[in-house]
Amino acid sequence: MSEQVLTPAESLKDQARLALGQRNLVLVGLMGVGKSSIGRPLAQQLGIPFVDTDVEIERVSHMTITELFAAYGEPEFRALETRVVKRLLEGGPRVVSTGGGAFINESTRQHVKRGSLSVWLKADLDVLWNRVNKHDERPLLKTENPKQTLENLMNARYPIYEEADLTVLSRNVGKDIMVKEILAAIVEGKAAEGKMP
Repeated sequence: MSEQVLTPAESLKDQARLALGQRNLVLVGLMGVGKSSIGRPLAQQLGIPFVDTDVEIERVSHMTITELFAAYGEPEFRALETRVVKRLLEGGPRVVSTGGGAFINESTRQHVKRGSLSVWLKADLDVLWNRVNKHDERPLLKTENPKQTLENLMNARYPIYEEADLTVLSRNVGKDIMVKEILAAIVEGKAAEGKMP
């Protein structure tokens, strides 16, 4: 009887999938860290569905995020976001990409912490600014000094993002490298859980 040999890539994605179990994998972090662009190939590697909460919010409201902010303001948008995230987390397992402010909301954060594995994609200001300043659809950056606004958001939100289960540094490397690093963090996180007293 021959023994099957797994390649390192197969082994890593299989180990990560096993470590995730029936939990959702929730990606959190500021706009521009790559939650959606990395979330799709990550879900593909894990063999589970991918969902972007911003896309789902737009689908159920029949409005863009920018239109929602303009029409109802941030508090109403956050209330809708919380309801959508809660509903999405009831199914699973899946990779869930959240909006930058979702995890900041206490209620949403508690939903994520119950039965999901959260990964904070952390990036420095220059990386984020280079990614977001090319786009005009970021409602929170429609200010006189958007780079300063982005830095203010980092200062306010990073201490809360630190509550995520895992942290992976988002930088200017290929998506495949980021996916591999997240898979490795899931496996290492599970191994660390097993060593806890």
